Amino acid sequence: MRTNIMIDDKLLSEALHYTNLKTKKDVVNLALQELVENHKKKSLLELKGSISFSKDYDYKQHRDN
Repeated sequence: MRTNIMIDDKLLSEALHYTNLKTKKDVVNLALQELVENHKKKSLLELKGSISFSKDYDYKQHRDN
């Protein structure tokens, strides 16, 4: 999707420096990906305590040798 937005030039320059990405588009796409991933992780944290595990489950049985 094409869009025009005003972005803080100093912040964008800093992001380009830290990420070693070459284009503004790449920086914005990375930022959006990280935002979505972080929100998904928060959703998983909300599940804490609501999942029950079987006491006789042997996790070692499913490991690859």
